[in-house]
Amino acid sequence: MKVLHLVTGLEVGGAEQQLRLMLRRLPYHCDVVSLSGDGPVGDGIRADGGSVVSLDGPPGLPRLVRLIRRGGYDVVHTHRYRACVTGRIAARLAGVRGVVATAHTLGATEIDGHPLTRRVRARYRRTERLGTATVAVSEPVAARLRRLGVPGDRIETITPGIDADAFRYDPDARAAVRARLGLAADAFVVGGAGRLVPGKRFDVLIRAVAQVPGARLVLAGDGPERAALRRAADQFGVGNRVLLPGAWHAGGGAKGDPGLPALFSALDVLVAPAPAQAFGTAVVEALAAGLPVVHTGCPALDGLPGEPPPGVRRTGSRSHLLAAVLREERLAAPRRLPPPPVALDHGADRAARELAALYERAAGYRAPAAGAGVPQPAAPRETAASDPSLTG
Repeated sequence: MKVLHLVTGLEVGGAEQQLRLMLRRLPYHCDVVSLSGDGPVGDGIRADGGSVVSLDGPPGLPRLVRLIRRGGYDVVHTHRYRACVTGRIAARLAGVRGVVATAHTLGATEIDGHPLTRRVRARYRRTERLGTATVAVSEPVAARLRRLGVPGDRIETITPGIDADAFRYDPDARAAVRARLGLAADAFVVGGAGRLVPGKRFDVLIRAVAQVPGARLVLAGDGPERAALRRAADQFGVGNRVLLPGAWHAGGGAKGDPGLPALFSALDVLVAPAPAQAFGTAVVEALAAGLPVVHTGCPALDGLPGEPPPGVRRTGSRSHLLAAVLREERLAAPRRLPPPPVALDHGADRAARELAALYERAAGYRAPAAGAGVPQPAAPRETAASDPSLTG
């Protein structure tokens, strides 16, 4: 089976890092096409031995259709809003039988940074029906898809996977990363990880850290809010206590990036201040690293039976509430906790197995009867050409 992953871009973000992690484990030939040029994750995928094509500038639907058709793909898997809308149309016009999309960043009021206006909702619904299945990364995202008008029988919930072993605490990495970032060995270091966009609410975390004397903050990520967050740190008088070192790869980069696991070893607590996350991958990775975690809402943890895992604190999204919890963490001795079951249950191998099984269903392959030959794909579903409004 041949699979094409079509992604809006390859900058460092949760969706892109998850894609790289899955490519290492999927048992099929996979290629990657980025619609908006290259990025650090593209470098990482190539370092892993993967194939990446970066399209600079508007790709144009005919060009994308030709690229997909020449590849002879059984499945096209789209990631993020722009790639999902364009990719579903192109895949159907190219005659691909299995068209899968993942809703990585669908919130209550926006999708992948786009406000959920009437036009955006309508475009997503019209193109979604050209696909075979849409993957939700959590039950809350599945519910949001249903509210968008996606039929429930077309939604597959596959939670992201993490490489728990890679995130195990490493005291040598702690010392090395602290030295690299200019952090004292005994400093109380708070961390945040993710794209620097308004929905992550890292501005609230900066205000909280400003209320915790001596605390240092490391925000690992990049994005359009970087300059605004730097201004906020200066405004609250903590410019010298807030570090914005850029994006760190979950699996290590291609150009000497020591990786997010090493950074997590250097932290004392991770804070996830976004009140409406799609899943909460950074939280699960932090738990795998044995870090205490403070969050304001995390689907990966919501609904777990019994008490929260040790070291997990949930609080409101106001800065003074976060600051109160951080002051308590600062008074506690630095600690590392055993990874809880939730960190081990969300393994990358499990996610890859579930995704591979979905590809086989999407492509229409059926197990052959005894003595039968190669399994044949099912008849294709409707194509984009059946709805001219999608190609205009």
